[in-house]
Amino acid sequence: MSAHDHDHGHEDLPVAARVRRLEERLIEAGQATDAELDAYLSTLYSTASPVNGARMVARAWTDPDYRDLLLEDGNAAAAELGFGPLSYRLNVVENTPGTHNVIVCTLCSCYPVSLLGPSPGWYKSFAYRSRTVREPGAVLAEFGVSLDDDVTISVWDSTSEARYMVLPARPEGADGLDADALAARVSLRGLIGTALA
Repeated sequence: MSAHDHDHGHEDLPVAARVRRLEERLIEAGQATDAELDAYLSTLYSTASPVNGARMVARAWTDPDYRDLLLEDGNAAAAELGFGPLSYRLNVVENTPGTHNVIVCTLCSCYPVSLLGPSPGWYKSFAYRSRTVREPGAVLAEFGVSLDDDVTISVWDSTSEARYMVLPARPEGADGLDADALAARVSLRGLIGTALA
């Protein structure tokens, strides 16, 4: 089995058909009803937003204890701000002067939806998924991220059990800003690592 531990038995089917097959299996096993699944998805998508991840980052920028918690136990840090419980292990990786982090899911598109909102189309694309691992510097350059030659690029591959989020470096000129203003400085791409913040 791969590190992703996904069922890839029906890869030739469109995604919507594969999702419906999974839903049907859950219903047949008595684990859920159509109405329960619809209600869960409605709740998830009504609250899922990159603002959630941005709020976590803004708190980490101003509260060293929260920053430490975020890096040690992403799930506990998410729960502290009311985001959870998460159905996966959240790993948060910090950008530093010597390291830039970027996340990808090479086999499909695992992604922390509740904290970052629905994943962008490019994140799910085969080009992004394959090239980010092989040539991360070139991919970042295409997103407009220019890094010094001595900066190490770390690529983190999400799985069905573990998802990643980037803690960007606090931008220059952000001193004195309140939490909302700081969160507004964090972009979805910054949380994925395809932008600096």
